[in-house]
Amino acid sequence: MNKPLRIGLIGAGMVSRHHLLAWAELAGQAHVAAVADPAHDNAARRMAEFGISKFYDDAEAMLAETELDAIDIAAPRQMHAPLVRHAAKRGLPVLCQKPLAPNLFEAIELAAEVKNQTRLMVHENWRFRGYYRDAAAWLREGRIGKVKQAQLTLLTSGVLPGPDGLRPALERQPFMRRERRMLVAEVLIHHLDTLRMLLGPLRVTAAELSRSFSEMAGEDGAVIQLKAAAGGAVTVFASFAAHGFPAVQVDRLDILGDAGSIRLDGPLLTCAGASPAEKHYDLAAEYQGSYNRTIAHFVQSLRDNTPFETAPEDNIETLRLVEDCYRLSGWETKP
Repeated sequence: MNKPLRIGLIGAGMVSRHHLLAWAELAGQAHVAAVADPAHDNAARRMAEFGISKFYDDAEAMLAETELDAIDIAAPRQMHAPLVRHAAKRGLPVLCQKPLAPNLFEAIELAAEVKNQTRLMVHENWRFRGYYRDAAAWLREGRIGKVKQAQLTLLTSGVLPGPDGLRPALERQPFMRRERRMLVAEVLIHHLDTLRMLLGPLRVTAAELSRSFSEMAGEDGAVIQLKAAAGGAVTVFASFAAHGFPAVQVDRLDILGDAGSIRLDGPLLTCAGASPAEKHYDLAAEYQGSYNRTIAHFVQSLRDNTPFETAPEDNIETLRLVEDCYRLSGWETKP
């Protein structure tokens, strides 16, 4: 596998630009040879910006007519399972945006179905942000000893009206307004996955979800209690309707150990204890950098024939946590 990989991109919406910037970083190792999306205007913008020569308004046509080495799926989650199946039938390795499927049952079914047909990786990029990779390294090094407790906080006013009367998070991602499962399934899924990467296996013990205004189908607030298999209690405290907070999303994380602590406060990551450390990050660079690292990992794993960090089996464990949040909160039965 010495020649650059020929990639077929399915989906040319907002997130696809971050995918394409990441693929551009791998020039000489891979290039996007074709894009498929029924929205011609979106596809035309991506083709012009990134020099993509082939366009299809149908993914099956692209798979049938273009010689490709792998597929990158950046389409809406409702399309993930059928698109993975189409690529798997042709034996093409697949990188699929999270979640693998709209719910846990479908994800388990899909993973089992394609397991012997192709290699599949879930594009779960949050855990590839530099500050989380560094925090993970500090934990592996034992800098704070045994973890006793942790809290991840995400507070934003994104679904509240701004001075112009618009709701910033819903202007940026309009589909969020319609999703019955919104905050946990679309946003906190990243944080639950990252906490698993940092702390190991987790179990949801309690969850309370809330909605601030009737125009939204889904929840915009969540308090989630978890238990780490290795010991220690974990809390996720999140709201997209937090008055007085900025509309942008900024993660804050505290991990307390018996010999120190790790704190992420926006762009600042610190470690206190016997081996103190401090690192600053450019949040915008880390946002794109997480896509770059995820896609680079996909390519390197294909070339080396090594396991994907976010293989379907791993993503399914995150989806179990998501499912438990909705089940324990009784969200599906609420009006």
